[in-house]
Amino acid sequence: MKPFEVFTGIVAHLPNDNIDTDAIIPSREIVSPEKTGFGEKLFSSWRYLDKNYAENTEFILNKEPYRDSSILLSGYNFGCGSSREMAVWALAQFGFKVVVAKSFGEIFRNNCNKNGLLTIQISDAAYLSLSELCHKHPCQLKVNLADQLIEAVDETSEFKFHFDIDATLKEYFLSGQDAISKTLEHQLAIDEFCQADRKNRPWMWQS
Repeated sequence: MKPFEVFTGIVAHLPNDNIDTDAIIPSREIVSPEKTGFGEKLFSSWRYLDKNYAENTEFILNKEPYRDSSILLSGYNFGCGSSREMAVWALAQFGFKVVVAKSFGEIFRNNCNKNGLLTIQISDAAYLSLSELCHKHPCQLKVNLADQLIEAVDETSEFKFHFDIDATLKEYFLSGQDAISKTLEHQLAIDEFCQADRKNRPWMWQS
């Protein structure tokens, strides 16, 4: 993971509730064991008209300036359904750094945390204000994780929202660490334990 820095991004608004992981990345698009190539398949059932990937010009990600969106705004229960991690890969590989929604599927949100995709849950009132802002014109948000604040860049808007995040998770995002790299900070203690355990329980070790 890369350290999460303050950034400004264009918001793509998908107002639907209950967008599941099969909508985010349909199962028919998962044809390779590799972890790459999912960005172009994101929302493929909505984004394309046929199997040759002819663009649906009415879909928001096929319009300017939303082709370069890095913040996704959606409704309740975003990422529900199956636990496929490829849904997170597709969002991240398209270019999204943050998903803002009223609520999330729990497994999907955990997968986002593990892959460095920040999820921000907002109140109904904040969602309504942000939706109205997006409806007026292309909206840009500034995301400041350190201050736990998202705010509109447009000087004519007063939209600001302070969001909650688990302190440990926040530290992971800001430092660019994950649970594995954090554990490896204790490599010396791990090695010492293994050496002692090898002596005390040799039958547990193959060599």
